[in-house]
Amino acid sequence: MDAYHALAASYDRLTNDVDYGAVVDFYFAILEREGLKPRTAADLACGTGSVALLLADRGLRVTAVDMSEEMLMQAADKAAGRDNSPLFVCQKLQTLQLPRGVDLAVCALDSMDYITEPEDCRAAIHRVYRALNPGGCFIFDVNTPEKLRAMDGQVFLDEDEDVYCVWRGEFDEETNICSYGMDLFQRQGRAWHRSFEEHREYAYSAQQLVGYLKQAGFTAIEVFADRLFEAPRPGEQRIYIKARKGRIL
Repeated sequence: MDAYHALAASYDRLTNDVDYGAVVDFYFAILEREGLKPRTAADLACGTGSVALLLADRGLRVTAVDMSEEMLMQAADKAAGRDNSPLFVCQKLQTLQLPRGVDLAVCALDSMDYITEPEDCRAAIHRVYRALNPGGCFIFDVNTPEKLRAMDGQVFLDEDEDVYCVWRGEFDEETNICSYGMDLFQRQGRAWHRSFEEHREYAYSAQQLVGYLKQAGFTAIEVFADRLFEAPRPGEQRIYIKARKGRIL
């Protein structure tokens, strides 16, 4: 089964420890350093919309993009009845085409790693460049190769009273991809429904991603440690990258 098909309904339950507010705070700290006050934003690979809604709460007009219809349905349900609700769009990032340009593009929680073909990643970054208004800012994070390699052979468990999830990591040095099979048990009335999903992440290096950004035309590129204004340290698990669009392609 495709990633995030069955998982969509339980995703927020299983990620309730993710501090989305801290992620968005770091975005705005970067924007403040850049002297930017965006009015419009794209939340790329938005999932269930947690980041998109926080951006909208800050007054931005948000377009939220994801390739999973199931995740977008969860996001739309969360946004129902809210003022300044995001516009939800079902697209792959490598074919991204927004209805209008934006001042800010973000891609949270290692979603770029899910683009497991480097040429598709390169294409996605070019598409983001085109989607930004001149002077716009692109901020995203990825899992480091060190983190993904360390997941090889690891078994993880997440659960609450209505969902039970076991996943196992495997890193393939030849393909540079970390795969993790996820057995998901979800309560449906008095019964439990079992499903299986496979998630795959490509181990992009910072140098590789910076190269793609430069090729697309981005400038003012910086690589940060995890939500810190300092260079990544050895063994860093997650890095953030910021880039600016200085001209129109």
